[in-house]
Amino acid sequence: MKNFLEKIRPLLSRLGAKLKRKPKEPKAVPAASEPITTPRGQTAQTAKPQKVDRFAVISWVMTLLLVAALLGSALFYKNSRSTTYVQTSPPTSVPTSETTTGIQPQVGSPVINTNGGGFSSIERKLQLKTNIPKRERYESISYRVSRGDAMLSIAEQFNLQSETILYVNTQLEDNPHNLKPGMELTIPPADGLYYTWKEGDTFESVAEKFDTTADVIIDFPGNRVDLTDPRIDVGTLVMIPGGSRELRNWTQDLATSGGGDGGSTNICGGGPVASGFGWPAGSHNISGNGYGPGHLAIDIQANEGEPVYAAGSGMVTMAQGGWNYGYGNVVQIDHGNGYVTVYAHLSVINVGVCTPVGQGAVIGAAGNTGNSFGAHLHFEVRLGGSSINPYTVVQ
Repeated sequence: MKNFLEKIRPLLSRLGAKLKRKPKEPKAVPAASEPITTPRGQTAQTAKPQKVDRFAVISWVMTLLLVAALLGSALFYKNSRSTTYVQTSPPTSVPTSETTTGIQPQVGSPVINTNGGGFSSIERKLQLKTNIPKRERYESISYRVSRGDAMLSIAEQFNLQSETILYVNTQLEDNPHNLKPGMELTIPPADGLYYTWKEGDTFESVAEKFDTTADVIIDFPGNRVDLTDPRIDVGTLVMIPGGSRELRNWTQDLATSGGGDGGSTNICGGGPVASGFGWPAGSHNISGNGYGPGHLAIDIQANEGEPVYAAGSGMVTMAQGGWNYGYGNVVQIDHGNGYVTVYAHLSVINVGVCTPVGQGAVIGAAGNTGNSFGAHLHFEVRLGGSSINPYTVVQ
């Protein structure tokens, strides 16, 4: 408003100068006829009063009226608009992935603040750390195994399958129990395996060998394949995303000791037949490796010396101490219905061969014997001599 008044004031002054009356030029008067002048020392009472500039008064009055009109119109416009108030919801302390269906306030829109009015801004929490989006990784990284690590936990940490780590790290010899503290592991960027390109290899032949497709190998950015001329030099280490190969079945080293044919005949000549299976330890938590292609068993959390129970009624067909292909102190129970259960890495064995047991009987104590670091119970279920997922039979 001040700038507006400053702009119109020169215009009004020029208009007033044009409209102001010009004084008449005085006529020549002979000296003898000149009127008598008043002496300078004459007091102010006898002086004539100065005339008021009527145009200046009128211009200021018009200016004040114009300012009043502008202010009045602005107030009227503001009061005539209907303002919609939106109640804002309190901020949540933890972000959620669920989408909200309520009305969300927009930046700059009128909202009701704590004192009941005004245009309040959206409060933002001060964040000192910059969130950097996670970028895709196309190169392998190295990981040092620490005490307490297991194949399952390492795989979950890098969002991989446990068998991928076995594929890539040949020093494990396809056995997750060979994992030891201080070991350096190669962690690939995706599930699959590495392959050194050989003379005569083609994308199709390599893809068929590892049960994947040629396009997956070509399109993987880490392989740096020129799409206009797709080829790979001999001796190049190539990532095969989604590829797989056969893993060595270490459970076959420890032969199934029992009937294993669905009948009741075993090395002990028979025994109780199980009608159901229960959990073999006090804890239901998995502390190491779960069931999978590289580990045909489950590692159940159990401290040194905690009791180990028979999963079902049957006959003990193996109760043997020692290394036993890495199983350590081991017990096998033939349940007389084709099922055989195996309990490994025990610290104590409480039963002997051809001992009949009932479901829930204490057959030993958990330990850390054989190829193991950290006490736990290695539990297997075999049907007809082949390993199956224990979760399909135990409760």
